[in-house]
Amino acid sequence: MIQQELHAIQKVHGYLPVDELKKLSTRLNVPLHRIHEVASCFPHYRLTPPPAVEFKVCRDMACHLKGAPEYVRSLKAMASELGGGQVEIGGVSCLGQCDGAVAVMVGHRFYRNKSIAECRSLLRDALANRTAATSPGDTHAQAPATHSPGRSTRPTSRATGWRIDPYEGREEYSAARRFVAGDNVAALLEALKIGELRGMGGAGVPAHQKWSDVRQARGERKFIVVNGDESEPGTFKDRELLLKTPHLVLEGVILAGLLTGAERGYVYIRHEYEPQIVAMKEAIDRAERMGVCGENALGTGRDFPIEVYVSPGGYICGEQSALIEAMEDRRAEPRNKPPLLETNGLYDKPTLVSNVETFAWAPAIYYKGGEWYRDLGVNGGKGARFLSISGDVAKPGVYEVPIGLPLGELIGKHAGGMLNGRRLKAVATSGPSAGFLPPMLPLEDLPRAARERLKDQPYLNLLDVPLDLQAFRDLGLMLGAGLVVYGEDTDMVDQAVNATEFFRNESCGKCVPCRVGCQKLVVIGQDLQNGRYDATGLAPVEDMVGDLRSAMEQASICGLGMVGANPLGTVVRHFRDDMTAYVRSTFRPATQAGIRTVEVPR
Repeated sequence: MIQQELHAIQKVHGYLPVDELKKLSTRLNVPLHRIHEVASCFPHYRLTPPPAVEFKVCRDMACHLKGAPEYVRSLKAMASELGGGQVEIGGVSCLGQCDGAVAVMVGHRFYRNKSIAECRSLLRDALANRTAATSPGDTHAQAPATHSPGRSTRPTSRATGWRIDPYEGREEYSAARRFVAGDNVAALLEALKIGELRGMGGAGVPAHQKWSDVRQARGERKFIVVNGDESEPGTFKDRELLLKTPHLVLEGVILAGLLTGAERGYVYIRHEYEPQIVAMKEAIDRAERMGVCGENALGTGRDFPIEVYVSPGGYICGEQSALIEAMEDRRAEPRNKPPLLETNGLYDKPTLVSNVETFAWAPAIYYKGGEWYRDLGVNGGKGARFLSISGDVAKPGVYEVPIGLPLGELIGKHAGGMLNGRRLKAVATSGPSAGFLPPMLPLEDLPRAARERLKDQPYLNLLDVPLDLQAFRDLGLMLGAGLVVYGEDTDMVDQAVNATEFFRNESCGKCVPCRVGCQKLVVIGQDLQNGRYDATGLAPVEDMVGDLRSAMEQASICGLGMVGANPLGTVVRHFRDDMTAYVRSTFRPATQAGIRTVEVPR
């Protein structure tokens, strides 16, 4: 209730005036400090009046690689000349538009693939339009401009060509109809088990296990929650699924609700994904008119309403317990475990929380069978999945690929190879979480079992590694849904500091190891960039990063703190020449510095 009220107040005023918060406190009979603790937690809310024009530049990974800092410097110089205090220029955490880097946000409108010159024109136009539209008597002069999605979200019968959609673009809900035609609980769980569908949000927990746990959990009330808070830099595949196949996500929720006996479903979507929010709300409206959800869902005699919950922002909301805390009108801070959400989730009731893609695959797996999905994999992999790829590739985007596809094929075949014929220097295989890996990994950096298996070769060629969660884990590596590719002339120290700043900026601050550790890592990286270390001082840098990494992994409450040291840690380990370049105060491209790069075949 608090969140929805804050949304409504900000929509009218453009920010949250103190008087309005006091009125809200009285109206809801909630202490003012409770309202303020929520309002101050999430980046979407403003506690002070906004300027006439807000111009934000995405500052993370792909956009940073494409020159975001220079955009900010240029626009700030221009703003001081044109608008003075009327214009606010700054960076913003990943907007989920990594395939359109550099991405910017003017008010609430997004723009992709913009040059600095184009952004300067946007700023000039925005300021001119705002000045013309504002008069002394305009009581809503500070209200932000309405965002226009810029594309139709109404359904079409156009097939995506994706194997995930058994209906080829039509909203049939045949899997859900088949489920209610008979007692198919065992059949659905068996299909998920045979297909070996895993959570697509990162942890990779078997879907059949989570669904079964919630079904068996004691509790008169149960809930289904779709985690659509896709805020990891480099990751934007759920953006496309929510926009192009909302009916599949919705049907997955319906199947989960029927199987577990849940009373309600929620689709939690980050507020920056306004076209996706619209698409999902429209899909729910159509599904209710078709009778597949809402009152007397599918003629079962049970009501199963589904609604969209708009996130007030924050990367930490991607952590499922922090997401639940946000939905309960509290600060988005991860919970200590146990208990797990499967028994004590939303409102302390059994709750199934899974990624957008996990729900979206469920209808096809039940409709076509677990064997069908399992056999989509190659090279020992089982199933298929969606991956986002961006950075120095010719065709950044979202690709549906078989699990087990070699990394080199994703880059060379699907993403069109390296941009402008560059050689490959590094890959971030899980946004910033996995850090940065060189294409040729020394065997001594791998676990003992992997070294034994590969002992006849001096290096592991990363391009040959199958894109399979277990295959990466066996090598001591991480695989996520978003991959960022870096060409030979990339300064990896700069990229590592940028990624660490993201973790520092997005830490909820609840636990000391993450809050203090991320900031300390940023300082170490910046000191390195500023030339504070000489050649003999690099060993202490490695020791400090290693100690922080160990402490954060062992003592942080959630995954953010556990991976916060990975960007700088992997650069210390794999890109030492990039570090020594700062000792010499001159950065040299990798091809000159001796770092191994490779050509990616197309």
